[in-house]
Amino acid sequence: MAYDEQLAQRIRDLVSGQAGLTEQKMFGGLAFLVGGNMAVAASGQGGILVRAAPDESTRLVETTGAELMEMRGRAMPGWLRVDAADVRDDAELARWVELGTSYAGSLPAK
Repeated sequence: MAYDEQLAQRIRDLVSGQAGLTEQKMFGGLAFLVGGNMAVAASGQGGILVRAAPDESTRLVETTGAELMEMRGRAMPGWLRVDAADVRDDAELARWVELGTSYAGSLPAK
């Protein structure tokens, strides 16, 4: 499954003007990076991937529809998968994009 190009454009519209922003194909989708650190991506599996502080992951999984991203069967704290149905609303998408860009922007640039 290819990533949702309309979702990618909605993300692009939200991050336009962000300092240090780049786009890169990764994880089968289109990722938006801040200072070389992934912030948010339109996932090739649908929905979005969001970078968050690892110590906030549990709370976000418990209080939202997000799930921990799994890679090779291993849960990845700090990497969240959010279903497409949970970002249909522009305000919800903006909330997740802000979370990801804020966290990625707090990391040292690569």
